[in-house]
Amino acid sequence: MLHTKIINSKKYKILTSNAEKFITHPKFGASIYFLGTVRNINNNKTVTGVTYDSHDEMVIKSFEEIYNEAEQKFDIKDKAVFIEHAKGYLELGEISIIIAVACKHRNQAYLLSRYVIEEIKKRSPIWKKEHYENEESEWLKGNPILGT
Repeated sequence: MLHTKIINSKKYKILTSNAEKFITHPKFGASIYFLGTVRNINNNKTVTGVTYDSHDEMVIKSFEEIYNEAEQKFDIKDKAVFIEHAKGYLELGEISIIIAVACKHRNQAYLLSRYVIEEIKKRSPIWKKEHYENEESEWLKGNPILGT
């Protein structure tokens, strides 16, 4: 089971309750929630907020590919994965990404959760602009999209 979505931060917030509803099932004995949040310091600069932009269709496709590859890599048949990423401006402390996974066993859930976030960071076309206390801002260097 897979849920993926880009959340427009002007209209909605990422809610852990939505993830919990999606992954909860009696067949799963382990659940893990990863929340990425906007922090106040990066590279010795005081951050006041972050803007995310993305190529939505390619992001969703990358999430699906990562899910499918994880199934092959870890041979985890019964699982639920919930992935949402914010698009737009976020204030300090707001959730930028949630990855919730549920599997039969804890080792599977840890492996799957870690794999999903690391691959998203490497492969998904999501760009991050930090805003600083001196009213400056900059787009952070990302990773090139694989295959280009």
